Amino acid sequence: MYTFLAGIALLIIGYFTYGKFVEKVFGVKEERATPAYVNSDGVDYIPMSTPKNSLIQLLNIAGTGPIFGPIMGALYGPVAFIWIVIGCIFAGAVHDYLTGMISIRNRGAHLPELASKFLGKVMKHVVNAFAVLLLLLVGTVFVSTPASLLHVLMDGKIALGIIIAAIFVYYILATLLPVDKIIGRLYPYFGALLVISALGVGIGLVVTGAPIPELSLTNFHPSNAPIFPLIFFTITCGALSGFHATQTPIISRTTQKEKQGRKIFYGMMIVEGIIAMIWAAAAMSLFNGPTGLNEVLAAGGPGAVVSEVSVAMLGAIGGTLAILGVVILPITSGDTAFRSARMIIAEYLNIAQKKIGSRLWIAIPLFVISVVLTQIDFNLLWRYFSWANQATAVIALFVGAMYLYIAKKNYFIPLIPGSFMLVMVITYILNAQIGFGLPMGTAWIGGIIGAAILVALFFVAAKKNRANNLPLEEDISNWNKVA
Repeated sequence: MYTFLAGIALLIIGYFTYGKFVEKVFGVKEERATPAYVNSDGVDYIPMSTPKNSLIQLLNIAGTGPIFGPIMGALYGPVAFIWIVIGCIFAGAVHDYLTGMISIRNRGAHLPELASKFLGKVMKHVVNAFAVLLLLLVGTVFVSTPASLLHVLMDGKIALGIIIAAIFVYYILATLLPVDKIIGRLYPYFGALLVISALGVGIGLVVTGAPIPELSLTNFHPSNAPIFPLIFFTITCGALSGFHATQTPIISRTTQKEKQGRKIFYGMMIVEGIIAMIWAAAAMSLFNGPTGLNEVLAAGGPGAVVSEVSVAMLGAIGGTLAILGVVILPITSGDTAFRSARMIIAEYLNIAQKKIGSRLWIAIPLFVISVVLTQIDFNLLWRYFSWANQATAVIALFVGAMYLYIAKKNYFIPLIPGSFMLVMVITYILNAQIGFGLPMGTAWIGGIIGAAILVALFFVAAKKNRANNLPLEEDISNWNKVA
């Protein structure tokens, strides 16, 4: 298991080396007050400790993402390890750190507002639509999935509709109440469950000497699905995910000091990458190869893989923890998805959120739409999720590149992964049946040309913004002075 252990080591080394490099390039301002104090409202802007923020951030960006995605990606074989390690260090953690820190510098702004400021006003509307759609889909799926699991676990003794209603009630409370009342209190425990169960499986793999395959670029996928570009849309959380850009502003509004940003944003993405490595390794090694894994997935989905792996590695107690995790972890992504959607819409319409009434009339329509979505088969919509997710990640990386370009700093840090993923995003939608259905060769040509054009337009805009001295941050010089 040299490849597996080396991958874990590289992720940890990446945090202490490349993470510190990115922090140095960005330039932390220790004396600058954060939105938690400047914009304090007792609801969304509340200072919280680094350990608490870190665990909340981990669950915000994770849920079942670094478990289910890597399990599906394990079908491709050890090449999944390469994408997790390289993607996490050079793309995902950079994406999360820059999104979080630029948000801190701009009163905790969400991605649509940041895109509007740095990439043009048109992008505000585009990204707002992308973000709200993503969050509604995530929130709705993470009502249906845990509700179905609980319904089965209870042998149908409680009606599915009642379970769905109970989850919705929790989501409504988590969306409306101050961030420290429910999310701030429960998430540290849920985060501990996620980390402990993953570490238990990882240690079990090492102790039992599980036959984890070594590094290979061979495609092991039973259906011979192409590695490129599909792996980048199969393993998202754990490597790179635009969904994170909708979640980091929740914590950018509760961070006490800019210096804490590397631990909270870059660091928790590295932790997610380690979790992804563990579950990818388990999926590759415990089912007699990709064919056996594919059979388990076909029979019971990623949840069945999680249950079997946990029981094998941790026994009956581990199996119970796995079931709890599969139920709880989606809920921890669902509640913050709706909360983020509420905050994004409020920011888009410029509506203060201190009053409960202002929060209610934004949140209620979101939940009504979500209830409707739970009644229909939206597998077709969900197919667009992975593409929309990575398209959002590209936009976030280009926001980071624009910020650093205007600041005359090393903008290649986000621009290189952003440009690479831009090629993948365009190629995927040109080739996919849910897109334009073009032959793969034609799609690659279109992806490369399309990306080149958009990168060129980025530089035109970047030079204009630098020449006009576009302000990089909000002026907070008078925030603590009484008029």
